[in-house]
This record gives sequence, structure tokens and C-alpha cells, in this order.
Amino acid sequence: MSVTSHLSELRKKHEHLSDRVEEAQRRPATDDLEIARMKKMKLALKEEITRLSAH
Repeated sequence: MSVTSHLSELRKKHEHLSDRVEEAQRRPATDDLEIARMKKMKLALKEEITRLSAH
């Protein structure tokens, strides 16, 4: 897999997680720990995207 296609996949995953976080935050019954877990995953993806983009 090329770096470009890998970055594209990471960006798609990041966007999907963003949508899930927003959706979860609108539902009052959503577990705060689940939201925090998704946000951590989003941050890890963002850091990986930034790291790969720097090369």
C-alpha cells in the first residue's frame, strides 16, 4: 500500500470516527467512557496522519 492510499484510508477512518462521536454526543444515553475512547482513537489517527504527511 502506498503512503498516499494509506493516508487516504486513515483520513476516512478519522472522518467516520468524527461522525460517530458527534452522533454519540447527541444521544443522552451514550457512555462517556465510550466517547472518550473514540476521541482517543481519533487523536491517534490524527497523529499518524500528521506523522505520515511530514515525510
